[in-house]
Amino acid sequence: MYEDLKDKVFIVTGASQGIGRAIAIRLGKEKCKVIVNYANENTKTLADEVVATVEEAGGQAVTCQGDVSKVDTAKKLVDTAISHFGTLHGIVNNAGVQSEYPSEILPINEWDRIIDINLRGVFLGCQEAIKYLLKHNIEGSIVNITSVHQKISRPNYVHYASSKGGLKMLTETLAREYANKGIRVNSVAPGAIETPINEEFLNDPITTKEIINKIPKRKIGTPEEIAAPVTWLLSQEASYVTGATIYADGGMVLY
Repeated sequence: MYEDLKDKVFIVTGASQGIGRAIAIRLGKEKCKVIVNYANENTKTLADEVVATVEEAGGQAVTCQGDVSKVDTAKKLVDTAISHFGTLHGIVNNAGVQSEYPSEILPINEWDRIIDINLRGVFLGCQEAIKYLLKHNIEGSIVNITSVHQKISRPNYVHYASSKGGLKMLTETLAREYANKGIRVNSVAPGAIETPINEEFLNDPITTKEIINKIPKRKIGTPEEIAAPVTWLLSQEASYVTGATIYADGGMVLY
């Protein structure tokens, strides 16, 4: 437990399931106040369940629907934090998508969709949060969820890998730009994690075995194992850490 996180207010995007859900629930255990972002009506019930779980854990939470690639969503998220909890201390930009296409047939609209959500959406969230933190002289913390594919190339996922590579430089640039304002910007790069986005390969024993063989720890990670370093980065235990990427991947980038 990180005592300094008690009553802090954080936005978590893409928090209705997977890694975002685990982050929101962990922040609930830290007695935080959480804005649980979800994309559309298809995930509203899941988001409501996350709010209930956060509150059972001892925190407070409220949902906020919105497509993170849209300019208005970032402002809506910050406004929700203010209207419900009175302030904001940071954001976890977790929302992300992926799809598989050989590069020579990748539709440009699919390139745009992945870049818009995974990279543009993170910038919009960071920008709006930073505006608020600067205006109110708050020393906040931002954590972006990237991927081992900010470092490891990934054939047939050029749009996804490009978005995550860009996210690495976005994180480092913002960290350098706002460090003297007391705003820390870091990232956590998951490896192979048990989430809905990876459900297809997890249901294929052959593919799963191939992936595990590339992980020195020889196991697929859990969302909770990503939530842990995210929570540390948000806390004052990481007060001198900015511009860093924590690879939570069982050693995958070392393979």
